[in-house]
Amino acid sequence: MSGMNPAVDFYFRKADQWKAEFEKLRTIILECDLSEELKWGHPCYALEGSNIVLMHGFKEYCALLFMKGALMQDPNGILVQQTKNVQSARQIRFTNLQEIEAMEAVLKAYVAEAVRVEKAGLQVEFKQPTDFEFPEEFIDKLEEIPGLQDAFEALTPGRQRGYLLYFSGAKQSKTRTARIEKYVPHILEGKGIND
Repeated sequence: MSGMNPAVDFYFRKADQWKAEFEKLRTIILECDLSEELKWGHPCYALEGSNIVLMHGFKEYCALLFMKGALMQDPNGILVQQTKNVQSARQIRFTNLQEIEAMEAVLKAYVAEAVRVEKAGLQVEFKQPTDFEFPEEFIDKLEEIPGLQDAFEALTPGRQRGYLLYFSGAKQSKTRTARIEKYVPHILEGKGIND
């Protein structure tokens, strides 16, 4: 099969679950003339250096993750938004090899649609950090601690978003407060939540 990248072979060899499904998905995608790379530890298929689709597996399903799926036409209604906070990517999920085999033509059409979106130069308009919920407990800290507001605003939008999603994800005020207090020093040092 042309386009196979030997550096990616280990991913398919080490797969305990979804082995047959991954192999079939690999065959389908490589027939769409995309280059095969290893990114984030997963097979990723690109067009002229731009990531188009990533293959990954979970306990309950394996999936193709289209990087700009939010911009794609979805005539079959099969693109899934992983969580409410995922803004760009969309998945097509599978639970067995027969599903993939039955959908081969549809999958190729979706890959072609993803390529069309990329070639057209379309870009997802991401929400700004100010569009996300600021928990009341964080607002209080921003007002209470000198320099925290400036330090937070100096962070990249992605880092700001990461903190806001993490702080807002706690259901109880006590937990939100504990999370905020833990990360105030990181924010003041200009670090993101994962730095």
